[in-house]
Amino acid sequence: MDRPDRLNGPDRPERADGADSHGRRRNPYQLTEETPVYVISVAAQLSGLHPQTLRQYDRLGLVSPDRAAGRGRRYSARDIELLRQVQQLSQDEGINLAGIKRIIELENQVAALQARVAELAASVEGAAVAMRQREAQVHASYRRDLVPYQDVQQTSALVVWRPKRPTD
Repeated sequence: MDRPDRLNGPDRPERADGADSHGRRRNPYQLTEETPVYVISVAAQLSGLHPQTLRQYDRLGLVSPDRAAGRGRRYSARDIELLRQVQQLSQDEGINLAGIKRIIELENQVAALQARVAELAASVEGAAVAMRQREAQVHASYRRDLVPYQDVQQTSALVVWRPKRPTD
């Protein structure tokens, strides 16, 4: 479950420029796992659930499909997979629907945090590269001809200093 923004379909963030959440331009005619194409009867068959169960899951916020222009539900391949996961948690694991909803929310939160950590790590790496480049530029700009290095000999000579007396 790697989609942090799919718990509630209508509340998904959408970009005005037609790009996906990663900033990539989408082809409006390309079918992806996120493309809502299945009506409720087909989604019910594919998931092995009754259409009324899908409506109940939608009301509870477990799986919220997109809506067509006539307000009909449209399920994506990811929605079908999520329906199967909900069914498996409910039937095989004995988890109630409130627990399943919390599990889905937490999985989405973990996925969002993992994406943010990856984004921040890339940002830190970019800043480190920029810092190393700037450091190399600074070192390259040193002028080595201003003060030639000479080895100074250490001696044990004693120098006496007497201040000048003011002349009156």
